[in-house]
Amino acid sequence: MTTPKIRVLVVDDSALVRRLVTTALREAPDLEVVGVAADGVEAVEQVDALEPDVVTLDIEMPRLDGLGALTEIRERHPRLPVIMFSTLTERGAAATLEALSRGASDYVTKPSNTGRIADGITAIRDQLVPRIRALVGMRKLAPAGVRTAVSRPPTAPPARRAPVGRPEVLLIGCSTGGPDALARLLPKLPADLGVPVLVVQHMPPVFTTMLAERLDRSSPLTVREAADGDPVRAGEVLIAPGDHHVRLRSAAGSVRVVLDQGPQENFCRPAVDVLFRSAAEVYGGRALATVLTGMGQDGLEGARLLSAAGATIMAQDEETSVVWGMPGAVATAGLAHDVLPLDQLPARLLGALRA
Repeated sequence: MTTPKIRVLVVDDSALVRRLVTTALREAPDLEVVGVAADGVEAVEQVDALEPDVVTLDIEMPRLDGLGALTEIRERHPRLPVIMFSTLTERGAAATLEALSRGASDYVTKPSNTGRIADGITAIRDQLVPRIRALVGMRKLAPAGVRTAVSRPPTAPPARRAPVGRPEVLLIGCSTGGPDALARLLPKLPADLGVPVLVVQHMPPVFTTMLAERLDRSSPLTVREAADGDPVRAGEVLIAPGDHHVRLRSAAGSVRVVLDQGPQENFCRPAVDVLFRSAAEVYGGRALATVLTGMGQDGLEGARLLSAAGATIMAQDEETSVVWGMPGAVATAGLAHDVLPLDQLPARLLGALRA
């Protein structure tokens, strides 16, 4: 039996970008471009007419922009994956974060130089194709009402050291779907949380700055982008800046942030594994870590180290994750003490911190 192809609708007001995207997608044997649209009005009409499996949607367009089109698409098709196309600018970052808050599934950034066609096609293919596969994947093949991700049962937990006391730091790692998950989790943590919070969200520069500012406005905790040498303070949330790993270092009785641009890990910088690994060295079993929605398995190896040191680890469940890659990897490896829906995680984290 032939596996049905993933049907993609490409929406962008630039003929060049439409050409780049369609060419990149047609190189993937399991994808099919079923239509293109040049503005938001066309996009809404084409979604209704063509019933695609996924939409790539530009933000800045005439007649009806991407945000407006997304709102209308979501009203008609609440579960249709929509991937925004964004520019690496403050305006693009702000619009992308707004789109994610309105229900966009993910985003990709436009190539900075579309003058070299081959380079643009490669950049788009490398970003977009894995996201489409992750967001649609088994959903296209599963009957109605059947869970769409193939889940392995958790393995037996590996040997852990006994807990050494109340956690002294909260670590959070996330990727696809992470900005919305953070926007729902952090506001439910109180200002008197009593421990520092460090977050790795896979995002490029500028985007992480805007994300921190947005989260700071909605959270009782102080949220900002981390800077090299920052002291780690209770009640403060530090977001890893785009294109920089965040490590923790203990010296003279205090813990500080160290930023670097070392090699990517799991194709990411910042990488969750880097933060978790350094936290295992500094805090050992006195860390509490949670892995939220995200594609891939970044955070798995760091979680192994934390678990071996006696740290407590929690993961978001499959049902509430946009992509159950990162939390699924931790859960199926038997490393998670709890696998919970997103809305139950804040209370469970708070309970662990105050046990």
